[in-house]
Amino acid sequence: MEWTDDVQTGAWLRERLDEPWRGTMHDAVPRGFPAYARLFHPATRDRPVGRPWPPLPYGAHRREWDAFQRDAPEIDVEQVGWAATADALGTTFHPGAQWHRLVAPGVVVENEDGPRDAAGWRYGAPVTGELDSDALSALTRALAAHTTTPDDGLVALWEGWGDLVGHLGVTPSRTFLTLTAADDAPDPDRHGELLARSIRDPLNDAFRKPRWQPGILSDEISAGGRMVLPGREYVVFRGGIAEFATPGWVERVPWRDREAEEHGFPPSAHSPSLIWPADRAWVLVSEVDWDSTIVAGSADLVAALCAEPGVEALPIEADASLQWDADVVNR
Repeated sequence: MEWTDDVQTGAWLRERLDEPWRGTMHDAVPRGFPAYARLFHPATRDRPVGRPWPPLPYGAHRREWDAFQRDAPEIDVEQVGWAATADALGTTFHPGAQWHRLVAPGVVVENEDGPRDAAGWRYGAPVTGELDSDALSALTRALAAHTTTPDDGLVALWEGWGDLVGHLGVTPSRTFLTLTAADDAPDPDRHGELLARSIRDPLNDAFRKPRWQPGILSDEISAGGRMVLPGREYVVFRGGIAEFATPGWVERVPWRDREAEEHGFPPSAHSPSLIWPADRAWVLVSEVDWDSTIVAGSADLVAALCAEPGVEALPIEADASLQWDADVVNR
């Protein structure tokens, strides 16, 4: 997969998007396809093993929470889909569901803890803007079967991920904080202050001259052209979309985060914001502000996606809204 500086490669997409934005999915998803599928990003849930969570609110039960923290009980953590979440909380899973309304009956104390169900599971919201590697691989297997060009396509990444591209500035794209339990470790308060200042020093930043801060991608790509769509700009790569069909794709893409690996993190890479094959049979869109991904394509493709193991998807109508108040079923 290779970077391309052909900034007009997405012109056909731009012609099919709403500009200005109208509040429908076509702010980011092209019009003109026979069918659309909404893929719901997986969420997570957790609960203590063999005991309940301490009661809420925190302020009124500080002693119980302190004891809970001291005991450090084992915590079960698992991935969970939207349909299972709705079933556990007594709400309705449907194409226009919004997470905050799907889990509303499980909210114990607002702004204090995640929603909980009767079995003690605490729910964490899905990731916005990205699919996890397993979900993308399952999805891509179906997508590759519905194009005549599985080995030739375009992959776009939103340039706004803070670590992706280099920039002119006074602070780096990211920093890696090192925790140590050594006997000679610095005082925690002073160490925290040092780390905070190493990332951002507002008193002195105003007097520093901006300099080039490298990102994950090379300086050539960082300084190169962008594909411009309404409200967003993207770095574009050309290659076979079938390459994403196995979870190991994170180790093969040019935007693999090798610096993070040098600091002990496992191999990782941002999932694509847009993917489309050279024959334009379909388009995948993971808009940065959405907790779901939309695929535009044929009716057969949408049916295949909704039946694909490892993918939670439902057909969704053109002009559907994914805004925060769009869920009119779960009130």
